[in-house]
Amino acid sequence: MRAVIQRVSRASVAVDDKVAGQIGQGLLVLLGVSRTDTEAAADYLADKIMGLRIFEDAAGKMNLSVTEVNGGVLLVSQFTLYGDVRRGKRPSFDAAAPPEQARKLYEYMIERLRTLGIPCQTGVFQAMMQVELVNDGPVTILLDSEKGF
Repeated sequence: MRAVIQRVSRASVAVDDKVAGQIGQGLLVLLGVSRTDTEAAADYLADKIMGLRIFEDAAGKMNLSVTEVNGGVLLVSQFTLYGDVRRGKRPSFDAAAPPEQARKLYEYMIERLRTLGIPCQTGVFQAMMQVELVNDGPVTILLDSEKGF
């Protein structure tokens, strides 16, 4: 699993000009699922997301997690995180999970974050979405369950 995590002051996702999910302060998480991912990969990423200390404390140091600032998560499925352009200019998505597998793990991730006590809003799986955000910092972190980076 791969995630692009952006610290935001606010973010929203809309489908057909209707807001599907929105948060104030928190994390926008774009989530890609690969063919080899399991629930263990989702558990790993959920724990990392919950514990990332990327919010500033009173001294201005990045030392607080999303839960410590009472923030939320906006989780958006993004299969294009597995786009491979090493062999040309048109991405190959062979490593991305098929929709049935990806949906199952995406929904598992939503429930896992909520179980950990993080308010979690979502996009709409397999829909064409418009994502708006105000990246706070900017702060953007990449996570990979296979620890490739």
